[in-house]
Amino acid sequence: MIDKIQITTNGKISNWINGSYVPSETTEYIPIVTPYTGAVIGECPLGGSADLDKAVAAASAAFPAWEKTHIKERVQVMFRLKTLLEENIDELANLASLECGKLIDEAKAGIMKGVEILEYACSVPNKIAGEYQEVSNGISCRISREPQGVIACIAPFNFPNMVPMWSLPIALVCGNTAVLKPSEQVPLSALKLAELFTKAGLPDGVLNVVNGGVEMVEAICDHPEIKALSFVGSSTVAKIVYSRGAAAGKPVLALGGAKNHLIVMDDADPDFSPEQIVNSVIGCAGQRCMAASAVIAVGDCDHLIEKMVSYAKGIDIGREIGGIINAQSVERINGYITGAEEQGAKILVDGRGVKPQADLAGCEDGYWVGPTIIDQVNPQMPAACEEIFGPVMTIIRVKTIEEALEIENASPYGNAASIFTSSGAPADYLIEHASAGMVGVNIGVPVPREPFSFGGWNDSKFGSGDITGEDGIDFWTKKKKVTTKWVYPLHSNWMS
Repeated sequence: MIDKIQITTNGKISNWINGSYVPSETTEYIPIVTPYTGAVIGECPLGGSADLDKAVAAASAAFPAWEKTHIKERVQVMFRLKTLLEENIDELANLASLECGKLIDEAKAGIMKGVEILEYACSVPNKIAGEYQEVSNGISCRISREPQGVIACIAPFNFPNMVPMWSLPIALVCGNTAVLKPSEQVPLSALKLAELFTKAGLPDGVLNVVNGGVEMVEAICDHPEIKALSFVGSSTVAKIVYSRGAAAGKPVLALGGAKNHLIVMDDADPDFSPEQIVNSVIGCAGQRCMAASAVIAVGDCDHLIEKMVSYAKGIDIGREIGGIINAQSVERINGYITGAEEQGAKILVDGRGVKPQADLAGCEDGYWVGPTIIDQVNPQMPAACEEIFGPVMTIIRVKTIEEALEIENASPYGNAASIFTSSGAPADYLIEHASAGMVGVNIGVPVPREPFSFGGWNDSKFGSGDITGEDGIDFWTKKKKVTTKWVYPLHSNWMS
């Protein structure tokens, strides 16, 4: 699996520039560590402006020909890529699981969500036709869309296949060329994606992959030849990237973190809801911006919470919940649990210190936090209002749905909000009053399906529009407005 990515004998990976592997100019590398065992599987370069300049030069050189390639031909690459992703899904999923700790099924689900966006990108030729109207006799106005130019995507560690696919297919079909910077913790999946794009027929230089950390991100924000930028990561960094990129004069769409609230009414289906709610919290080990980490129980929900606890205690570590990205994250997550306990909350299920069973040989040295349920949480506790990014459920007790929405509205974030209920009135109340860009009813992780776009509100997003769907087309293109007049004497009017 790993030997199909170009890694030199000393374990150092390369960048992907102009259709081939190119060693980094840097001498600074960090280890790539698999969360499952803690073993080092390679070394990632912490490149900077020198590497980026090479990638941007390749993308700039490829842009004129790619822009002039008819959109019907550009989209054929995406049709072929869809087939290649499906044919290579096992290898891609194993690679993602190895480097970021996901379960294989979770990794495959991320790839298939990327395929769904790819399918939408294949429809872009029918969406991008533009508008035309004869506004007066002999006078017409029309709108055409043109690519931004060289664009960049900065992706996080938790979805190494899906997040790049939020941006790349639509941006490339629209005629842009691209530079992708994956998280320095999970660079291998991005390199494999670049190989598959090339195998699908994408011309050299149209997609390039550069590796690095903070210096690389800053160089991307500042580079004058990069005309638009997408980012996915924490809200703190998203705000910095948005501000810095916008100051450099480029459109920026930066998606940040979240503290998503899941409201549980006492009439929620007891046979369906508890398992769904727990999975909404612990899926991807809670390392996703859509995790439903703050559960607000309205009324007497003890019968539902008891079932949540029973289900969570039966989760098989390593088989039904994946690893945490690194040791520092394990320490941070455990700190939130300990802090809530010290502040008076009640630990119903404790995931601190858990390890996989002995038959998962070698995993005892990996990075793990088990499902955790904390009851009697005060809304002001850090565990209740800060993004934990781990498999931790905090339960806040209230008497009414109005109180629940007051707590949800008070959060600075606004990614998602959900409700589990058997009644229409509380569901409608949530839909009307939630301060969130994505809302679910009896769905704990309300990720929209394409063509409905992905994106939150408030401190969960910086920039205009969403990252997929029609908003993706808007973001990765510029509108050109054309007015044409042909003068016919018999048709004269005030516009003549």
